[in-house]
Amino acid sequence: MARRTTRSPQSTATDASPCPCGLPAVYGACCGRFHTGRSTAPTAELLMRSRYCAFVVRDEGYLLRTWHPDYRPSGVEFDPAMRWTGLEIRETTEGGMFHTTGTVTFVARYTHGGEPGQLHERSHFERHDGAWVYVNGTFME
Repeated sequence: MARRTTRSPQSTATDASPCPCGLPAVYGACCGRFHTGRSTAPTAELLMRSRYCAFVVRDEGYLLRTWHPDYRPSGVEFDPAMRWTGLEIRETTEGGMFHTTGTVTFVARYTHGGEPGQLHERSHFERHDGAWVYVNGTFME
């Protein structure tokens, strides 16, 4: 059973380390700026990338803040045996600076208890109070 974690983010990423989202930038200048609240993601894809990073560093607060309030759970459970190992964006539709909705299809790779796996999902995003938020996702095969 997954253990609920409410502590602060893990120190698996520092401001100077490569960003786990896969973009060629350091964490502090990439997704870290969204996690700290210094900036908000200007596109659905950047929100998707920053949410993936939040799973990597186990930042429950950021995940909840960027979840649409109509669908937001009361908490996020992190499995201590899960390690996220890479993100591949497959497709984006809309989700730009002038859109109100968007989708991002991605593959997130992980190991669980040392065994490799992947999550293939099409995530749905909306603008809520001017900011991009995650609504829900559809698992892909």
